[in-house]
Amino acid sequence: MLDAITDFYKFYLKMIAAAKFIGAGIACSGLIGAGMGIGQIFSSLISSTARNPQLRGQLFAYAILGFALAEATGLFALMVAFLVLYS
Repeated sequence: MLDAITDFYKFYLKMIAAAKFIGAGIACSGLIGAGMGIGQIFSSLISSTARNPQLRGQLFAYAILGFALAEATGLFALMVAFLVLYS
């Protein structure tokens, strides 16, 4: 009887570990959106600078702000993944 309980407990711990890995992987899918957002920001910067080179400084400032906000969402997704994995 004790062996059955011990085996079930080991199985339970393995299932919890597997669920943590799956949850962390799903949480990291937010990094995909951050990467796409950053690519969109800088492709728009290049296109806008090519159309109107005089606004390069102002557009670059807006692009850096957008980059920071997009990167922040990616870092939040990574933080959630680590919280799921190590808590």
